[in-house]
Amino acid sequence: MIFLKRKRMFWVCMPFLLLSIFVHAQTVSDQSNFTINQVWAMADSNNKRIQLQGLSVLAADAHVKVSKAERLPEVAAEGVYAHVLPLPIYENGLFHTPGQFPVAPTYYKASADAYFNIYNGGKITTEINASKVESELSRIQKGQNKQEIHYMAAVYFYDVFRNISYCGLLEQDIRDREKQLAEINQLYKNGTILKSDVLRAELRLSKQKMLLTEIENSIRIAKQKLNILIGRADDAPLNPQISDQETDAIALKQVDEYFNDAKASSYKIQISEKEQVLAKLKLKNVKSNVMPSLGFFGEYAFAYPQIQFYPYALSLYSTGMVGLKLKIPISSWYTNQHKVKEAELKVHQQEVEDEDVKDHIRQEVQENYIRYKESVQRITLAEENIKQATESYRIVQNTYFNQLSLLTDLLDAETQLLQSKFELTTARVNAKIQYYQLQKAVGNL
Repeated sequence: MIFLKRKRMFWVCMPFLLLSIFVHAQTVSDQSNFTINQVWAMADSNNKRIQLQGLSVLAADAHVKVSKAERLPEVAAEGVYAHVLPLPIYENGLFHTPGQFPVAPTYYKASADAYFNIYNGGKITTEINASKVESELSRIQKGQNKQEIHYMAAVYFYDVFRNISYCGLLEQDIRDREKQLAEINQLYKNGTILKSDVLRAELRLSKQKMLLTEIENSIRIAKQKLNILIGRADDAPLNPQISDQETDAIALKQVDEYFNDAKASSYKIQISEKEQVLAKLKLKNVKSNVMPSLGFFGEYAFAYPQIQFYPYALSLYSTGMVGLKLKIPISSWYTNQHKVKEAELKVHQQEVEDEDVKDHIRQEVQENYIRYKESVQRITLAEENIKQATESYRIVQNTYFNQLSLLTDLLDAETQLLQSKFELTTARVNAKIQYYQLQKAVGNL
């Protein structure tokens, strides 16, 4: 009776158990399927280069606070404890026995001082502004680095997709060639063809299998690169999920619109502009070297004994002073000229470099714009080539098995058809990568 109850419970629970196993398996499977946006999101979270750049941003922000802290007064405390040696007095010369002046053998002093800068040529303000610009520059560099990682991830991602597509085409071709080899062997047994045809067909089949091995190895290498880039284990399963619409041609704007977008969004241009601002702040800071500095100071001390002022006293005493401290760097009036000239040349150099960067960005946008249009044309051409290669293969296949053409013609037709399919996949992937290059040049990737 108990056995029957347990058996009934087992069959009742079995569907739920199978359902949980199926759901778990489906979840594990889904964990290996990634779209390009998911890959980018993982790279943003896990890529070590992006993490390093994030730490650089935090360090730059901390430096801004350090620069602002320079406005605060400088305060210090000091303590001295010493044993004072006897004071010999050589009244009759160095080679005669000296007399001894009575001194207190113990000396100690506790003091505190402070200095508050009032004016130093604007150096602190310039330093604060420079640190803010460096913080902004660090954030721009982080965005540029993130964009580079996105582009590299896209290259690896579509490399895996392309080679997987190659595998599918090649595996189908191998199956077709195996069936064809069986038909050729049958013709040879019937005495209608020579043994050389069989050997050629076998040789081509073995080459195709070797090519399949090479492509599979390329997939493993590309997957490892992508997994490392997005912070996953080297051998973690990864299957690119790309819809047919993703490889369709994208309608581009006018090239002048991309130029305008690049002026506003290009990271290289933004970095160049910030470096130009830093060079000008450096020049301003150098020019301030000839300016006087003025500050408020104060100090107070307790000491024993009193040996600072005459007459001396073996007693504890205290002293203090407050006032203004002015410093005029006279030597900077003639030594700072060369520093100013150097800083001015750096500013001019940065201005020329900024113009060069903008010229390069315009050339890069123009080139990628033209190349993308060219890659779209290659897709259309590859699709047309497949139609022609398919028809050519059909004709040659029929003529060969009717003893009207040579095996070399058939093998050439097969190779051309497979190559045309490869070229279509390559053209679609290259077009997508070329589009990402254009977006990277503009600064929108």
